[in-house]
Amino acid sequence: MSPPNIIEVASLIKMYIDYRLKEQSPLKVILISAGAAYSIARLQNFLTDPELSVTERTKRYIFSWIRMVPYVKKKVEEERLKARHMMEEDMNKCTKSLSVYYQLPSKGRSVEEITKEASEYLELGECDWKAGGLSGCVYNVDPEVTTLVTQVYGMSAWTNPLHPEVFPGIRKMEAEIVQMAIHMFNGGNDTCGTMTSGGSESLLLAVKAYRDYARNVKGIRNPEILIPATGHAAFDKASQLYRMRLVRVPIDPKTQKADIKAMEKAINKNTCLLLASAPGFPHGVIDPVEEIAQLGLKYDIPVHVDACLGGFVIAFMEEAGYRLPPFDFRVKGVTSISADTHKYGYAPKGTSVILYSHPKYRQQQFFVATEWPGGIYASPTLAGSRPGGLIAACWASMMYYGRSGYVEATKKIVETHRFIERGLRQIKGIRVMGHPEACCVAVDSIDFNIYRVSDAMTKKGWSLSPLQFPSSIHLTVTYLHTRDGVAQRFVEDMRATVEEIMKTPKAEAEGAAVIYGMAQSIPDRSMVTEIASVFLDSIYNLKSDVVSNGHAK
Repeated sequence: MSPPNIIEVASLIKMYIDYRLKEQSPLKVILISAGAAYSIARLQNFLTDPELSVTERTKRYIFSWIRMVPYVKKKVEEERLKARHMMEEDMNKCTKSLSVYYQLPSKGRSVEEITKEASEYLELGECDWKAGGLSGCVYNVDPEVTTLVTQVYGMSAWTNPLHPEVFPGIRKMEAEIVQMAIHMFNGGNDTCGTMTSGGSESLLLAVKAYRDYARNVKGIRNPEILIPATGHAAFDKASQLYRMRLVRVPIDPKTQKADIKAMEKAINKNTCLLLASAPGFPHGVIDPVEEIAQLGLKYDIPVHVDACLGGFVIAFMEEAGYRLPPFDFRVKGVTSISADTHKYGYAPKGTSVILYSHPKYRQQQFFVATEWPGGIYASPTLAGSRPGGLIAACWASMMYYGRSGYVEATKKIVETHRFIERGLRQIKGIRVMGHPEACCVAVDSIDFNIYRVSDAMTKKGWSLSPLQFPSSIHLTVTYLHTRDGVAQRFVEDMRATVEEIMKTPKAEAEGAAVIYGMAQSIPDRSMVTEIASVFLDSIYNLKSDVVSNGHAK
């Protein structure tokens, strides 16, 4: 016997109220009935919110009440203001000696003046990112490629693919980029796709396509996203934007890969998308794509492979002499793949591709407005107007490298990646997480606060990425790390840093290590959200100690 639904429960409550209050005054009956109806509606909304689980909603509700306590509210505000001041000062430390423009110049500046000032702006900052000290972020600085893409961008700076009839050359370039990517990932005759502005948009569009496919084709009213815990945060963004429930399932704590049993157990009638990362951003491991694809076939659910980070590495690893488990369209059940051209494709920032095994999925990605007085409006991606210059520059990068160039670059990156992994495994006090197959190497420690390593390495010119749950850090290996001596210097600096920390493993952490450690320990995640929002606010804060030419306030 199935449990009664919310309507049946409401009917029973109404019958009870009618029986108990039939001799009461009409006004009292109305007030009590209205109160009961309101309470039932609130309860229904609480239990059926599509975005969050009941447990998560309950936690947020409890914490919101706790934060209304005057003392708690006061302390939270004090900490928020303290964090704001610290972040604003840190954000402006490199620029406070310069004047600030708070309004348009009263007269236009000369080309020479603008070029000179732009050069000064671009020289700001303490990080020598061209020397290979960054984790990810900048993937190549080949001067010849820089000259090429700059020239091609200049040729196409005013183009807009929203108008393919006006700029047919840009349309052709975009279509060719998609076709080259399809071939890279072993697509078939039906495989199709689009370019996007980056990995996040590629993932947002994949979710949009599968949400609408679930609703329009399969009749699912409240589609849900099901991904491993290590799936990219862009899926959280999609969950918020599209008001969909996102379900994250545990990973294997030893391999850091998706737990297939946990994933299958979490599948329900509303699941519209399964995810496999290849590789995942945190640990550089590739989820078991074949097994996840089998789940997709078994339950008739689309499967997306997120290769945004390392797609232009893993696509060439087999040809470069490194075997990998199948991960692309050769795997039956894989229905889409995303890969960033602006990472290991060495195109300028702002381009990615999203590919589908069949046009029936891409069709659901498109946006069409038919009733607008301005005419029928249609766009293949989230943006309307798009920079044709970035499409042209991406096309130029791919044409410059060609297949042989990408294979050669992949050889160097994989060799460097494995050299670093071997070196880190030999350092006492840290542990390499899982068995990274491409791009990233992550480490943690059971002896000390691992963020102390990150802080100490910053002073030696390295910028590592902090991870959480559990506390860890990683390096994303780029082409810059393949230069002579860079990888060896990194391993040696890591060894020296860890050896120094191991002399006082229980010492108090300082700087960013304190912030990241604290962030993980706060059960009320809305407080962490507030602090992160303060950081984002600080990006747009301008301070200057200079008053000149009427620029500064």
